[in-house]
Amino acid sequence: MDIIIIKEPITRAELKKIAERRFGDLLKAAVDIEQSIMAVGGELHIDEAVMLYEESGSKGHNVWGINIWPDRTGDEFIVFDSMINLKPNQDNRTRGVNNLEIKEKIISIVNKLIK
Repeated sequence: MDIIIIKEPITRAELKKIAERRFGDLLKAAVDIEQSIMAVGGELHIDEAVMLYEESGSKGHNVWGINIWPDRTGDEFIVFDSMINLKPNQDNRTRGVNNLEIKEKIISIVNKLIK
């Protein structure tokens, strides 16, 4: 399954089809909060992050990893848990996203790109 960079909105149904090809009901995603884009479909968040670096010129400090559950809603739709989120130089020492402003940007981008 190829990694897809999402720059324009897609539907939940399209997202669900992408999820079914890899993990069934889950998608790993890397979100660039500067460019408001994300990569999905990889096995690891780092694979998607690398795709964003190479294909879109994303910078490491702007790319954050999440898990998306297409069939869920509310707080269960996006889960903030990724090794690429360990960014001690940005005061993020967990696999989550500790900065509320960054977290809100990620949620906003995902909600804009997935209809």
